[in-house]
Amino acid sequence: MARIEPVAPEDWSEEMTTFIAEFRTAVLGAELVQSRPGGANLLGTLAGYPELAKSFLAFNGHFLYGCSLTDRQRELIILRVAHRRQCRYEWAQHVLLAGDAGITEDEIARVSTGPKAPEWKPLESALLQATDDLLSRGTISRDTWSLLAAEFDDRQLMDVVFTVGTYAMVAMALRAFDVQPEPDLVPYLPSRR
Repeated sequence: MARIEPVAPEDWSEEMTTFIAEFRTAVLGAELVQSRPGGANLLGTLAGYPELAKSFLAFNGHFLYGCSLTDRQRELIILRVAHRRQCRYEWAQHVLLAGDAGITEDEIARVSTGPKAPEWKPLESALLQATDDLLSRGTISRDTWSLLAAEFDDRQLMDVVFTVGTYAMVAMALRAFDVQPEPDLVPYLPSRR
């Protein structure tokens, strides 16, 4: 049972309903909005605090549709955060987006193994290592930073840090509020550890 009960979509204000619909369309595109799990419990939890919801989702929108990283790079980072923070809801939502970004089922499973898996390309391994560094120590090791800086410009480097930080916060909120996955997300949940 959720610690903060999600507001049912029919109880959202018109302003909140419009804002959420526009946000989902910006992230998924109009054709996927109707066919994709909607994250009703997460969005419903946020809808109980419209001022926070609108501010946070506008900020979060940068990472989902305005980020300087590729969709693949972003989703590898987010899946690693979800794995490390043991956030099943975040994992399930981003398995879907990872598939849209061309990440295979084997690669999604390999995210749990981490940056040392030999199949990763060097840049992807460095992204996963940077994620681990930030989550463990709050900074990126000098060696990992050098690997990333050889490939990325300053904006991309900033997006790496802010993507990890943002999705670590999302994972924290999802777990602290005990947001439950909707039935259509259940098939994408990781197995319990």
